[in-house]
Amino acid sequence: MRDEFWLNKRLEVVWRLLMPEIKKLNKVSIIFKGKWKTKFGDIRKLKDGSTQITINGLFKNKKIPEHIIDTTIAHELIHYMHGFQSPYEQKFRYPHQGGIVDKELKKRGFGLLLKLEKEWVKSNWISVVLPLKESAYTSYIQDNSRQSFYF
Repeated sequence: MRDEFWLNKRLEVVWRLLMPEIKKLNKVSIIFKGKWKTKFGDIRKLKDGSTQITINGLFKNKKIPEHIIDTTIAHELIHYMHGFQSPYEQKFRYPHQGGIVDKELKKRGFGLLLKLEKEWVKSNWISVVLPLKESAYTSYIQDNSRQSFYF
């Protein structure tokens, strides 16, 4: 099952493969959260100075290939390395300036995974992710319709 423990293991593996020379300058955590139609993940610096990577909660589902999750983790780690939401000095004004993330991923051997990700999204996103999103919304409505409110 894809849970937080599994996700943390993926982070360790991707970090070790992608950027072994980049030190963790702060605590870096990763979680599944949200059920987004158009967003794979994000990275943010928390009030305590740690960094949190968030991966789309829909990606817990085994219908989403593991390489999509790995590529998303790698993408967010590139932001960390470039100083976005991390203690590193910010190297660029904008996080996606001039395609820097994809260029860095390709330079570090993730070119094939990027290609596979784009192909999978083009062929499968609407048929796989949108039904998962709809299912999550339906479950939410059903769960909340059982609650009674008294005024």
